[in-house]
Amino acid sequence: MRAPVAAYIGLGANLGDASATVLQAVQAIAELDGVALTRQSSLYASAPIDSSGPDYVNAVVEVLTRLKPVELLVLLQDIELRAGRVRTYRNAPRTLDLDLLLHGDARIDTPALTLPHPRMWLRAFVLHPLAEIAPQHVTAKRLHALEGQRIARLT
Repeated sequence: MRAPVAAYIGLGANLGDASATVLQAVQAIAELDGVALTRQSSLYASAPIDSSGPDYVNAVVEVLTRLKPVELLVLLQDIELRAGRVRTYRNAPRTLDLDLLLHGDARIDTPALTLPHPRMWLRAFVLHPLAEIAPQHVTAKRLHALEGQRIARLT
């Protein structure tokens, strides 16, 4: 049996009751077989990047899992579908977006999954909540580079 590894998942929504959707998704992640929720960031509001629509509500969770990265990704995509996620176009407003950011020290580059998440270092809405629960993964320099992106802690 595989030893459990820490994985980090970014959550975001900007349609409907986005805060409730993100909190429901956190609960759904906590209930996954093979996953133990260990940390949850505050909720954050952020302006859309390369997109339109209302502000997003974002968070990051840490889980311990024995699942392989692709196995976890499939389960996360199922949670998105159950929340009404429709992939109309890249960066479209969405009911729920779940991104696998980090999975242990895995380095993957396939059409289905890239780890670490390729754009996480460019997004304040990922790095601020990640720094809250796992500061060892985010340097002050990386946060400083994103000062121009609007983000505010909600809870």
